[in-house]
Amino acid sequence: MTTVLDNMMHDLRLAGLAEDTQRRYQCSIRRFERFHGRSPEQMGRDEVRTWVQELESSGIGPSRLMQHFAALKFLYRKTLGRPCEVAFLSTPKRPKRLPTVLAAEQVEALLEALEVPKFRVLFTTIYATGMRISEGCALETGDIDAARGVINIRHGKGDKERLVQLSPRLLTILRTYWLQQRPPAPYLFTGRAGRRLNQDVARNAMRWAAARVGLDWRKITPRVLRNSFATHLLDSGTDLRVIQVLLGHESIETTARYLRVSTTLLTKTKSPIERLHKTG
Repeated sequence: MTTVLDNMMHDLRLAGLAEDTQRRYQCSIRRFERFHGRSPEQMGRDEVRTWVQELESSGIGPSRLMQHFAALKFLYRKTLGRPCEVAFLSTPKRPKRLPTVLAAEQVEALLEALEVPKFRVLFTTIYATGMRISEGCALETGDIDAARGVINIRHGKGDKERLVQLSPRLLTILRTYWLQQRPPAPYLFTGRAGRRLNQDVARNAMRWAAARVGLDWRKITPRVLRNSFATHLLDSGTDLRVIQVLLGHESIETTARYLRVSTTLLTKTKSPIERLHKTG
């Protein structure tokens, strides 16, 4: 018998949402079901409100809360066709924190601390290209276009494709890795039984490496390497619009947040006090 979750997963695929997003929405609705012990078809606004209150009291952050809200909205708006049940949900306000960025020396130490080749090369690729962890784990050998010097990201956010640069040094690293490890086709980074590498497994490997080199492992995530990629490019004078394309951002405003953490740009900007003749 087809369940509500089965229908929702079908709708998520039709909507073209990324596999990771589909998985997170599914997990969220399963928790919602377990909390009440009933199918969402049998529940309405009151049950949704009770679940929201439970989530808010659990202490999870705004980002996680937004994921749960998005899952509920998709379920009731799209799959069940009852948008009034979630009409009261508002987007939680997220604090605007500066992106966490590592110095080049810290990036190098972190990558060297990754002893397993597939993890070291995966995160080297992420830092070298700015791709997301989901995009890195989904890479296939056929996505590497050595002739053109690019990598084809076929499973980007929102299932959008884009090209990122393939530097000669990264190409050498990838070739050496492939020759030595021979990962089973089609994926470049694999886990058990030749399936593509699990993102959470890769994240855990990064946390262990961060702890080994004295970094705060709670703050070191694959996104930090992506942040560092963008900021280091900005520091070296790369145009913000080029970085936008490389990161796959739809809006230049999203990319512009890295201006806030580029120390090179900050230190090169002269304070107006320097124009005063007498100070102090």
